[in-house]
Amino acid sequence: MKSLERKLSSIAHGTYTPADFIIADAKDADMAFGVQAAGPAPGQPGRYRTRAEYLQAMVDEVRAEAVDILLTSASNGERLALDGVFDGSPVTLAVRANDTTDIWNPRGGTYPARPSRPFRTANLERVREFCSLVLYSVTFNNDLDRDLATLEAYAAFRAQAHEVGIRYFLEVFNPNASVDLAPEQVGAFVNDHIVRLLAGVTQSERPLFLKMAYNGPEALIELVEHDPSLVVGILGGAAGTTRDTLELLAQTERHGARVCLFGRKLQRAESQLDLLAAMRSVVRGEVTPEQGVMAYHDALRGKGIGPARALEHDQLITEPVLAHA
Repeated sequence: MKSLERKLSSIAHGTYTPADFIIADAKDADMAFGVQAAGPAPGQPGRYRTRAEYLQAMVDEVRAEAVDILLTSASNGERLALDGVFDGSPVTLAVRANDTTDIWNPRGGTYPARPSRPFRTANLERVREFCSLVLYSVTFNNDLDRDLATLEAYAAFRAQAHEVGIRYFLEVFNPNASVDLAPEQVGAFVNDHIVRLLAGVTQSERPLFLKMAYNGPEALIELVEHDPSLVVGILGGAAGTTRDTLELLAQTERHGARVCLFGRKLQRAESQLDLLAAMRSVVRGEVTPEQGVMAYHDALRGKGIGPARALEHDQLITEPVLAHA
């Protein structure tokens, strides 16, 4: 059994323990950043890691069984599947099913500053040939016409996913270009949209779990308490410090999240596998986030890897949403 299935079963049956927390690596950044996806090449200003390096990092994580889900683009997921990377592995492959305009981040581009429009490159019938789980994302901006188009595209996706027999999890981004929405209203706005849109979706078309931004403890607790059947996952956002990564994990698990889906927080790490090990220790309550940062730096030192930040700087909480929990 894949670890994802076992953990989702524990969550559904009310037997969850921190050992059942689901960790996913979002290595689908090529659908957003293009050449920049794999991150800067260490010590080589202006150069980015190649697709081959990006794929190798994915292979390493799967072989180490360091994550429960590896989320990729359709092209990279197909390559890994054809190479047999997931054969006999407890790691589940997932593919990004759509690429809305608010994630288009080419160098020099300005698309993320404009209201999100639905768009889908991936062909679900082709994806289903090698993968049975996809991610679909929606973004609401309090703009009636744009938000209606987003919901219509989501309905079309659900119908096709059901037809081809593919499961999905749902990413609900915070507004990227909102209309008449104050910052302090975002958490409630997103929560209401999640509950409202899923109210009309029957069980056979509902997502396995959610992926969303952390809008503070009150917003997360409200959503989890409103409907315990919703399995809530938290996205990582910007890279931040190692302390940011571990604090986000610890705080959201404590407030009811059961999944984390980190991209840049892992991709920009000096050692992705060692950061994942620290994440596991923190979410299981074996160490505090502060102790996890120290353990991570010890691991880097043991491998002769120079940290990007001095320990005292890497212990800083720099993301405002984490500072007041």
